[in-house]
Amino acid sequence: MVTSREGVTPAAGSSEAGGRADSHTFPGWRIVAVLAVGQIVSWGVLYYAFPVALVTITADTGWSETATTGAFTVGLIASALAGIPVGRWLDRFGPRPVMTTGSVLAAAATVAIALSPGLGWFFAAWLVAGIAMSATLYQPAFAALTRWYGPHRVRALTALTLVAGLASTVFAPLTSLLLEQLSWRDTYLVLAGVLAVVTVPLHVSGLNLPWHGNRPTAHPTAGDETGWPASDRAVRTVLTSRPFWLLSGGLTLTAFGLYATSVTLLIPLLTERGMSASLAATTLGLLGAGQLLGRLGYAPLSARTAPATRAVVIVAASAAAIGLLAAVPGPTWALIAVAVLVGAVRGAGTLLQATVVAEEWGPARYASLAGAFAAPITAAAALAPFGGAALADVVGSRTGALTALACLVALGTGLVAAAHRDRRPGEPLSAGGGGEQPVA
Repeated sequence: MVTSREGVTPAAGSSEAGGRADSHTFPGWRIVAVLAVGQIVSWGVLYYAFPVALVTITADTGWSETATTGAFTVGLIASALAGIPVGRWLDRFGPRPVMTTGSVLAAAATVAIALSPGLGWFFAAWLVAGIAMSATLYQPAFAALTRWYGPHRVRALTALTLVAGLASTVFAPLTSLLLEQLSWRDTYLVLAGVLAVVTVPLHVSGLNLPWHGNRPTAHPTAGDETGWPASDRAVRTVLTSRPFWLLSGGLTLTAFGLYATSVTLLIPLLTERGMSASLAATTLGLLGAGQLLGRLGYAPLSARTAPATRAVVIVAASAAAIGLLAAVPGPTWALIAVAVLVGAVRGAGTLLQATVVAEEWGPARYASLAGAFAAPITAAAALAPFGGAALADVVGSRTGALTALACLVALGTGLVAAAHRDRRPGEPLSAGGGGEQPVA
């Protein structure tokens, strides 16, 4: 059996086969632009504003930095867990109601953060913000583009992540500027207003392409007396399969290694090896430029490699990049080059996570599968800063911690390779009724 480059094509008569904007024609850039603006604002307010405001918050409230950061981490973990039911709602109702509701909830949670009278309220507000993140950040946007753009999804996803990468560039200085003029509480109230004014109208009016959701059918498919599409049963089968969790586990280890390296260990390691604090900070910024290079390089890599090969290459390259950072003592230009390489594999990994579920199991019920697939990955990224620091304390050096992380990601490479060995070639998402089938 031979599959197309994208792996699958819609089954005749399925909800994926016709009457949708993503069947074979490119829907244009309007939806990408709507989602990109929403991602910049949502990431900027819900994620990037916090590290800028952290020192001001702790100075004003007297809360410890550990406890204050803990509230933010709780929000990120809540986002990972909430992504599972949010994925099912996305498949059934589509991104417009889900992302609009998420934007309203995000604005309300940001107001609650600003008005927190105590640390317990602050934790609760971030918990709600985390739930809102699951309905506004990358996962629902990825689901929308995967469904609507079909075989053009890599182009659309690449454009989205390139533009959304500007969130820190816009909101880190904006938050800093607001904090110079206002208290942190007033700053968060202003950011809540920006979030509400920009993202809610965008998601209400801009995400208006047809969405054929996961609803009961008028006539049950063969062998299904419940009236639900057969692909729902296939989703449950995928979610309980060994290849699905091996692949998710491999990317989870990779995310932990890359985030611990870049967020916690990179700058202290570079200063230990002779860089000034300012040059180390500049190198961290160049790591961000490396992410853009990785995302730009993903489409050519996608065109030239099979999904199984591509996943193994990116995860193995991640292990190698972390290992090089541990092994290369200098000179400065070499350390900068390795940092850019770490950023490049991290950027390619973002698109790998966005595309691998659809490439392996089809886009028919992408959101339901991707919500479960991404949950441990998101949780690992949230815990990585603490985990990286703890690992350095345990092994006694940052070089040793990086070596251990490289080995951990190498183990992830083995899990990804094992996932593809366990899965039958050409295995479709479902056996009929709404799934997508290989081309004979």
